[in-house]
Amino acid sequence: MSDKIDFYKDLQPFLTCKDYTVSAELYQVKLNKEFDMLVTTPVPKNLGEYYKSEDYISHTDAKDSLFDKVYQSVKNITLKKKLKLINSFNCASKTILDVGAGTGDFLKVCQNNSWEVFGTEPDLDARTIAKNKGINLQENLAKFGSQKFDVITLWHVLEHVENLQEYIKSLKELLKVDGKIIVAVPNYKSFDATSYNQFWAAFDVPRHLWHFSQKSISKLFNKEKMVVEKILPMKFDSFYVSLLSEKYKHGKMKPFSAFRKGLQSNLKAKRTGEYSSLIYIIKEAK
Repeated sequence: MSDKIDFYKDLQPFLTCKDYTVSAELYQVKLNKEFDMLVTTPVPKNLGEYYKSEDYISHTDAKDSLFDKVYQSVKNITLKKKLKLINSFNCASKTILDVGAGTGDFLKVCQNNSWEVFGTEPDLDARTIAKNKGINLQENLAKFGSQKFDVITLWHVLEHVENLQEYIKSLKELLKVDGKIIVAVPNYKSFDATSYNQFWAAFDVPRHLWHFSQKSISKLFNKEKMVVEKILPMKFDSFYVSLLSEKYKHGKMKPFSAFRKGLQSNLKAKRTGEYSSLIYIIKEAK
């Protein structure tokens, strides 16, 4: 059993960020140098209240605004890409656990393509929407006991997890011997992140407790005897995040500026590998 890690020890000042979604409160984002990871402080005691917003789009199927419509259109494209990725693993039994499944769209696509699907989602409203699609989600991982899965996915979820080390251990315990964990998270070392700085929408304080680099993901999973097998880009994220970042910085979306910044970020990342968001394919170390 690995030693308990104190991620809040010896933090260095980095940025002050504002909660643009719910409270307008200011939070410190500090650097944990050992893990090359940023940490949001303080963590509100009533963190669940900070998800209660009509603007928190992953918990709804909203198509009201132009931004909603763009988000939903891009989501449909990315769902196909995600399915293609998990199908490439050629799993015999095809069992998948999607952690933080939102309104269940990804699992529905998997179900329609012969996967046996399971998922968690802490938000009751999102679980209800998923249930209406025929996807029954559990509130948390504890409901799965000793079950084992071929694939476990966390699409922009790990940054929300409070007990980070314990959670990674739990994921490993739920994985089959030759299984894969897929973790997609924002990358604070991307060009759009460093360009927008405190206005970068993917800081999303206080809901995002952790802000990862490639080094931090590798190190966190290495601690649990797991390795990053492959890293893939999420190229749409630079445009989506830049659009929101423009709004936070200037008070309006500014789509042309956002598109230019998103494109610039992706072009620079072709050389550096530092895309706005990254997908990590993780397996147990042999």
